[in-house]
Amino acid sequence: SLPAKLINGGIAGLIGVTCVFPIDLAKTRLQNQQNGQRMYTSMSDCLIKTIRSEGYFGMYRGAAVNLTLVTPEKAIKLAANDFFRHHLSKDGKKLTLLREMLAGCGAGTCQVIVTTPMEMLKIQLQDAGRIAAQKKLMAAQAQLSSPSAAGAAEPAVERRTTATQITRELLRSKGIAGLYKGLGATLLRDVPFSIVYFPLFANLNKLGQKDPNVKAPFYVSFLSGCVAGSTAAVAVNPCDVIKTRLQSLQRGVNEDTYSGILDCAKKIWQKEGPMAFLKGAYCRALVIAPLFGIAQVVYFIGIAEFLLDMLPKHRA
Repeated sequence: SLPAKLINGGIAGLIGVTCVFPIDLAKTRLQNQQNGQRMYTSMSDCLIKTIRSEGYFGMYRGAAVNLTLVTPEKAIKLAANDFFRHHLSKDGKKLTLLREMLAGCGAGTCQVIVTTPMEMLKIQLQDAGRIAAQKKLMAAQAQLSSPSAAGAAEPAVERRTTATQITRELLRSKGIAGLYKGLGATLLRDVPFSIVYFPLFANLNKLGQKDPNVKAPFYVSFLSGCVAGSTAAVAVNPCDVIKTRLQSLQRGVNEDTYSGILDCAKKIWQKEGPMAFLKGAYCRALVIAPLFGIAQVVYFIGIAEFLLDMLPKHRA
């Protein structure tokens, strides 16, 4: 049933995000830093420096936004894929690869309704610590080079903004369109991701089915979700780098601004080289693999069906 699909997708999203959010934060910060002002050399370096400067909970900046909106996002994504697969297989025949890809395309398109504002807000909160740390470093360097200017170079104390404050400001200044900045880049990332992910998962999962009419064991669904998720994540990472850069409202010292997808891609290629499009790729793979592995296990086990079945008994 649709309620069960939505609940399953929501539970899967909550569990997955809680487990992998610090890695996602590292991914955002690595993707946003440009060659002139590199604060972090790797995922582990980023997480260690984040804990030292912002504390353990600094790794979860922006998690509240994700945990709030990941439920509808994952629910829409998984339910939409099922919906399109169902309607594309009305003739009762096995779905062709093309139709599986079309179903994934439909799912990816539907989810951006929630994904774009969620990512927009999350990125501002995740990257705020990097920008603050960069300002402190610049002030320290200025103090060493010119001790007399130490007072002038000392940075102001960082004021932590909340998702609510950012939302109000965007709505006041730009309207609802402000929350959907980077919509085109989000589509460019999520539609190809779903086109790769869902057919790959479905076919990997089938390999573990002894009987076509019986679900694959949960560990097969988990591993299939991990492999399909990490493969799709790395495949679309260049689009994710562009999306992250476009959705960042605050810039570090001497960092480029971008007018659109093509301008962003061009400047990254010219100033940072082609390998810059793979920034954070392994982080993204580490985030997406367990996230979708957990999602598929929860979704296919059907926790929601069990809970919904228990409701009438409890009332009785």
